[in-house]
Amino acid sequence: MTQYNIAVVGVTGAVGTRMLEQLEESTLPIETVRALASKRSAGKIVEFKGQELVVEELTEESFEGIDIALFSAGGSVSEKYAPYAVKAGAVVVDNTSFFRQNPNVPLVVPEVNAHALEKHNGIIACPNCSTIQMMVALEPIRRTYGLERVIVSTYQAVSGAGQSAINETNRELQEALDGKALTELSAEILPSAGDKKHYPIAYNALAQIDVFTDNDYTYEEMKMTKETKKNLEDESVKVSATCVRIPVLSAHSESVYIETKETASIEEIKAAIAAFPGTVLEDDVAHQVYPQAVNAVGRKETFVGRVRKDLDVENGVHMWIVSDNLLKGAAWNSVQIAESLHERGLVRPTEELVYELK
Repeated sequence: MTQYNIAVVGVTGAVGTRMLEQLEESTLPIETVRALASKRSAGKIVEFKGQELVVEELTEESFEGIDIALFSAGGSVSEKYAPYAVKAGAVVVDNTSFFRQNPNVPLVVPEVNAHALEKHNGIIACPNCSTIQMMVALEPIRRTYGLERVIVSTYQAVSGAGQSAINETNRELQEALDGKALTELSAEILPSAGDKKHYPIAYNALAQIDVFTDNDYTYEEMKMTKETKKNLEDESVKVSATCVRIPVLSAHSESVYIETKETASIEEIKAAIAAFPGTVLEDDVAHQVYPQAVNAVGRKETFVGRVRKDLDVENGVHMWIVSDNLLKGAAWNSVQIAESLHERGLVRPTEELVYELK
């Protein structure tokens, strides 16, 4: 049986470490794993199936003999090195935003559009973490009843901004518990490391993730809008997002309102969600059962609850969606794509390099 040589780029990061964990549990036949990271992390030790792997510095020559390369080290790293991986004969699964809107790159959530892998040119992109969980929850509804409109408000965990944001949140919370006034807490990362001002997240909600665009939406909100349309392969779906960071460490939550093309009962909607691979229906309000972030951490599934009819719009439905942003929102989705490539016989070098070498 074919066995693959896998490279994990950004192996010491929050997503990279979980990629290793998901590969350990994967059905993918693996021969070797190459741990790659920046020069700063080279020489560190990571574990895979009880074996110690020495982290190697990422270079243009790192992909010799690699079949599948999982990238999660930032967009600039993917921009530079992913084409070298493709040139060496590897298939790249990229977890950054860099390739998501590239017309040569399929944007894939396996439960939704695994068929798009057939057209890959060596690189496959994962959508944003907040988009992925929403796509998994909405796809069973879309397939049967269609989708006309999606309005989403997110409640996103700080882990989406990396380990440094987790550290900053914990520090602020401890300082507040120690008696420091909330107005005196300092911040250097959130709401966006690349923006001019930074605000504390402790006991707060920040209605900004990433920087603002010219239309007053943030890049995170525009990612959800554009990625939803591309992933569903339907530009006619109306999508609008408001993305908010809250002081939860892991697992994103979302309040989602949809309008379907065909009217369906709540019982039909719930049945479709419950039967769909990758979703778990947690919806028993009589017993206060609904998805919670603390219960989703460490789980691969997407949890859906509070499913209810809009009071004024016949085809309107509200729901609450929760998933571990570092697993289904990142690491697990990447490994799922690798599994799907294997199952479909698509782990193969691309015929023509269509990406610029930097």
